[in-house]
Order: sequence, then structure tokens, then C-alpha cells
Amino acid sequence: MIAGMGVFGALSIAAFSKANRKPHFQEIDVERINIVEPDGKLRMTLSDAARSPGWVIGGKLIPGRPKTAGMIFYNDEGFEDGGLIFGGKRDKDGKYSAFGHLSFDQYNQDQVINLEYSDENGIRKQGLGINDQPEMPLAEMMPKYQAAMKMAAGPGRDSVLRVITKGSAQRVFLGRARDESAIVQLSDAHSHPRLRLTVDSAGAASIEFLDDSGHVSRRISGSDTEKL
Repeated sequence: MIAGMGVFGALSIAAFSKANRKPHFQEIDVERINIVEPDGKLRMTLSDAARSPGWVIGGKLIPGRPKTAGMIFYNDEGFEDGGLIFGGKRDKDGKYSAFGHLSFDQYNQDQVINLEYSDENGIRKQGLGINDQPEMPLAEMMPKYQAAMKMAAGPGRDSVLRVITKGSAQRVFLGRARDESAIVQLSDAHSHPRLRLTVDSAGAASIEFLDDSGHVSRRISGSDTEKL
């Protein structure tokens, strides 16, 4: 009897240890992984392009997001609040395109910080962007935007879109422009560049002040200053 109890105890301990052992895989193929809280709330997805999620706005899934591989993050309330996406391909004519994008979203709105790279057959742009976003919640803004995009292209649709997206603007860009220049560009609340510091591909440096129409009102180049 005692021996039988000993065997039963040993088997119970072995079964308990096995049940609590973390699974270990040397290699695994998977199309999508969802990271969830104990209550099932989604916090992150890691997926291929085919199974990438739609937008989650106001806790609701909205289809239409371009299919890209990467990671999407969600806050404590289940709202999307940033992500990392990437891709690249070559077409039948031998031309290629590639991109990478890391973003951080304003609460219940779109991205306010983004680090990105884009390449269209060797014409590249990469850098850091700092953005303003509207105070209107994205859950309220998105249906209005989608309805506007169904309107015929023209001044009417443009006017509606300006109202809907009021407050959305890129304020800072730091990086490499498509003309191969290194650039720091500061813009106003309407995305109009107002100050630009540039070193072009030949090494020439300049500072430009612009008006709200995009015209350069003053320009200072390296050759304008007294040499030390």
C-alpha cells in the first residue's frame, strides 16, 4: 500500500511538473501571433502580410489597412497605438520599391512620431518625423474621412477633407531627402515649411526662411558668411 502511494505520488509530481513546463521549440512556422492579456484583450500582433490586421479604432476592427508584414501594438483599452511595418519587392521590369516604418500614435489618434525609410528604385528618403494630430478622436474622424473619399475628386471633396483633417500636420522632419540632401525642416501648424537647414549632395550648406506659400523669403549660404 505504501509502495503504491509512493508510485502514485511520484507520477503526480511528474505530471504536475510536465503541465507547468513551458513549451520549447527550436523552430516554428507561423503566419500570425496575437499577444493577449489574461482577459483576452489584444496587445500586439506579429504577422505576415496576408494575415495582417485591419485598423482597430475605438476598440472596433475596421478593414482596409494595406497588407504589410510587421507588428501592431495596442494600448490598455485595446486601441491601436503604434507599429512596425516593412516590405520591398521588384517588378517584372526590374524596378523595385522598399519601405520600413516605425510609428508611435497619439492617444486615440494617429501617429505623432515616425521613423521611416522609402525607396523607389534608388530614389530614397529616410528620417524622423514629428507630427501634430487633431483633437477629434480617430473613431469619430475615420467614418467622415471614408465618406469624403467616396466623393468625386475635386474642390468639394478637398474642402471637406481639409475640415476633417484640420490639426494634422508634419511639424519636424530630420533626415535625408530624395534629392540626396541632409535636411532639418521645421513647419507650421498647416504643414507649410518655414525653416529649412540643408547640406546638399555636393556639400553646400544653406539656411532658408519660407513664407506660408512656400516661397523662400531669405536664404543664407555658407559662402555668405565670413570665413574664420
